[in-house]
Amino acid sequence: MDILRLAMLTIDGGPLQIADVVRVAREGEEVTLADTVRERMAATRAAVERLDAEGAVAYGVTTGFGALADRAIDRADRGALQRAVVLSHAAGMGDRLDDEVVRGMVLLRARTLAAGLSGVRRELPEALLSLLRAGIVPWVPEHGSLGASGDLAPLAHAASVLLGEGWVVAAAGRISGRDALAAHGLEPLDVGPKEGLALINGTDSVSATLALAVHDIGVLLRAADCACAMSAEALLCTVRAYDEHVVALRPSRGQADSALNLRRLLQGSPLVESHRASHHAVQDAYSLRCAPQVHGAARDVHGFCRQTVERELASVVDNPVVIDGDVVSAGNFHAQALAYAADMLASVCADMAAISERRVDRLLDPARSRGLPAFLSRDPGLNSGFMIAQYSAAAMVAALRNAAAPLAVQSASTSAGQEDHVSMAHEAALRTRRSVELLRSVLAIEIVCAAQALDLRAPLRPAPGTGALLAAVRRLVEPLDADRVLSDDLAAVASWLTDDGCAGALDATVEALR
Repeated sequence: MDILRLAMLTIDGGPLQIADVVRVAREGEEVTLADTVRERMAATRAAVERLDAEGAVAYGVTTGFGALADRAIDRADRGALQRAVVLSHAAGMGDRLDDEVVRGMVLLRARTLAAGLSGVRRELPEALLSLLRAGIVPWVPEHGSLGASGDLAPLAHAASVLLGEGWVVAAAGRISGRDALAAHGLEPLDVGPKEGLALINGTDSVSATLALAVHDIGVLLRAADCACAMSAEALLCTVRAYDEHVVALRPSRGQADSALNLRRLLQGSPLVESHRASHHAVQDAYSLRCAPQVHGAARDVHGFCRQTVERELASVVDNPVVIDGDVVSAGNFHAQALAYAADMLASVCADMAAISERRVDRLLDPARSRGLPAFLSRDPGLNSGFMIAQYSAAAMVAALRNAAAPLAVQSASTSAGQEDHVSMAHEAALRTRRSVELLRSVLAIEIVCAAQALDLRAPLRPAPGTGALLAAVRRLVEPLDADRVLSDDLAAVASWLTDDGCAGALDATVEALR
């Protein structure tokens, strides 16, 4: 038996955690629907079917959509209406979303439907989960969602596969949704009143994208403390600015955690002890001395964004919803809170990369590196060392700063003015996802440069914590004794950071980082 397939998440419409999304979307954990949802879903489905039979005015049941909400639909046409809303909204453009984002989106749509307030049959969330179990990943273009009325285009592309339409990711590119279902013994889904709309109206693509980004930024915030500790040690910095009592003068949880990480990583450092009484170490540059303040501010913002995303993972974001037997038009599909969070996370990525790049620049500059050779080359002049690695970091910081421009304020009026304020959360979340990748690359450059600098401080050795990090880096890349192509080395360390390599390197060496 494959041990990796033993874990299983059961959804019942209740809250999920970011860790749940990561396990399903990225790690392939299986998902099942709780038996307890059957009765709850049946009750609200009966209410929808009653309204359909009576011909009562109910948005999404007996009417058109958006600006066409005032158009009554004949009962004989309502099934076709629900199919048409899925197909018509599958109008996205651009490169396809990453598989893990699509898997996360499918999971979250199933969770909302399982809450039993959408008025749909149990077969709908079951059909969504069948895609996950079969490894079917709908082909979903990245552009098309305004973050209100939810992620209509991305969800429609995913839902079209359930109807035997659309496209599915395949080894050769893509195959039709009908062929993908048939290959796994699945039948296309017939949708009844309200069910097509329920498959596409929600914030699930934004939420999945940001859940993954929040997770990844949390990993990188710890990596940033590790990179800073290595740089501070290599630059013969004082650690007094990281003192617990000094840092506590500002009651910031993030600042305290970052400073604690730096103290743990640098504890017992022969390098720090070698210059503790030196006059040169009275004050260090802000990128080093104020690292707990900057890293800590990023941590505090990240914590707020985590709360925002996890609140969304506990929300019912369909529209309309069925409450006390009535179909109520509401607005939980509007993702403004997620747009704000995405913008803040993009700013975090930009500034964490900026402070990291400043430490790289200081490591490479012989006028400021306290005795290290130019560009960390053992033979500067003949060799350029890490000169161009810093260029790459500076270029990525410029890109990150540009990507930090707010998108949450870029509303546009759509659907003939009916949807006259939208969040742009989906574009903001995609932008933040790309920013995470750039931040990871900048931190990889700092770690590789700091490792070289620590080697150049021999015979003085780093602390047990930073020494463990150095040893882990050296298992990936060799010291730079003479110039060589560096891009593969930098990419290897960036990949290591993706897998939270810093935490793995520190196991049993220092107390767990915050």
